[in-house]
Amino acid sequence: MASASASGGGVPAHARTFLGHPLGLFMLFFAEMWERFSYYGMRAILVFYLTKHFLFGEQPAFAIYGAYTSLVYITPIIGGYISDRYLGPRKAVLAGGVFITIGHLLIAAVEAPQGVQGSALNGFYLALAFIIVGTGFLKANISVLVGKLYRRDDVRRDGAFSIFYMGINTGAFIGPLLVGYLGERMGWSYGFGAAGIGMALGLVVFVLFRRELYDVGEPPVPAALKAKTPIGLSIEWAIYAGAILGIGVAWYLVRNQGAVGMLLIVGSVLTIGYILMTAFRKLPQVERHRIFAALFLISLSPLFWALFEQAGSSLNLYTDQSVDRTVLGWTMPASWFQSVNSFFIITLAPLFGILWTTMGKRGIEPSAPFKFGIGLILVGAGFFALIMGAPAEGLTPAIFVILLYMLHSMGELCFSPIGLSSMTRLSVASMTGLMMGTWFLSTAAGNFIAGLIAQATGGEGAGPAQVLAVYGRIGWFAMGVGVVVLILAPFVTRLMHLDTIGDAPDHALAGEAAIGEPAAAGVDTRDEQRPR
Repeated sequence: MASASASGGGVPAHARTFLGHPLGLFMLFFAEMWERFSYYGMRAILVFYLTKHFLFGEQPAFAIYGAYTSLVYITPIIGGYISDRYLGPRKAVLAGGVFITIGHLLIAAVEAPQGVQGSALNGFYLALAFIIVGTGFLKANISVLVGKLYRRDDVRRDGAFSIFYMGINTGAFIGPLLVGYLGERMGWSYGFGAAGIGMALGLVVFVLFRRELYDVGEPPVPAALKAKTPIGLSIEWAIYAGAILGIGVAWYLVRNQGAVGMLLIVGSVLTIGYILMTAFRKLPQVERHRIFAALFLISLSPLFWALFEQAGSSLNLYTDQSVDRTVLGWTMPASWFQSVNSFFIITLAPLFGILWTTMGKRGIEPSAPFKFGIGLILVGAGFFALIMGAPAEGLTPAIFVILLYMLHSMGELCFSPIGLSSMTRLSVASMTGLMMGTWFLSTAAGNFIAGLIAQATGGEGAGPAQVLAVYGRIGWFAMGVGVVVLILAPFVTRLMHLDTIGDAPDHALAGEAAIGEPAAAGVDTRDEQRPR
């Protein structure tokens, strides 16, 4: 095989192509599509499984959901570091796929009769822990592989990420439809089993066609992985053994949501403290200002995702209990509404790309902080679309839930891809991975806070009115913060020093502008320079 590094990065010139792109891109497309199918499919029925099968109250179910979704955004930081230092993204993705497949299938395997907890519930927590650790290995690193298929100056890179992004959202769209229907209508084990089979299919595709990657994504020092550790295992197998221990830690954290909150607080304080200390001690004024601007954007991320991620928890139950889902005499599963966001992302993302490009050519494109303000206003406004459409009595028409998802999706397109691009654009080369990891950490914090907000909507005797009252409060708060951000945007933009940002290498990951998922662009951006 030709060496990727020998040709300056990317697959060799003789690599087989399809539609002008290396076949390895389409292998990664299908692998990621099935991984997102499994994740979003399981996410769509997770709260229903807790409340309808294990008979949890809404508040503890939301707490578990918040802990789980926050942990799946923490572990990619660790998985990215292990990949960069030891495994390389290929081995990391393969290991992650194995853990995720085991986790999904384990949920189906340990299912007990309705209301029975005990060992079945502990088995369920163990399955979630497998998925959490597996996502840490896989999620960021499969995106890194996409970038590494191409040389730094390859003009196809942005298009490649657009294709890959379609795989993400295709899986996220289909997963809730199939897994949701099987889980709600045929049995929970069928739904979770389908999610596991989906991930297994992605794993099979990755293994069978891994030759299309050539040398891309190999360990940085392959021979070093075979070196023995003090415990007698090679470094590679010591990492896998550590991952199994990590499953035990994740199992504990899912069961003890307060510990997750403390972990997020301590991790955030230490990380941001280190960034500030480095900025003051080692960076010149212009680069220090850019780090401050990036931290301002990061500080807004938990609020946005805390509201946006009501989709899988409180909004999911509201849709199940208080929305008219009947079409031509047939009642659709509530979990199907989890596909609406992906539908709007797929359809609206090209329009937003055209809008920003057109405005940019005319010199009127909003700055990143201004787009963040718009995103916060849109996510807040989405809740008022639901509130205004909810009748005093009876069921809420489904169109108002769909309108909420449309506004939230528009907000996501103003927030997530802009945030990903800003983290790498504003940071210095030596801190790019750290800033991206901090972005993920803030996303994890948002998911945890989402669980706390969802708990406020439930409880003994709470009904639709309580849910809508909470939505109204958080909606007003987000819109208010959004307006403040719009006012502050010119000041933050000045900290970005955009007039001189082109003087330094652009370390932004190619294709970030096309990706709407918070962790989709990966962690390791050292070799991912956008072509000029």
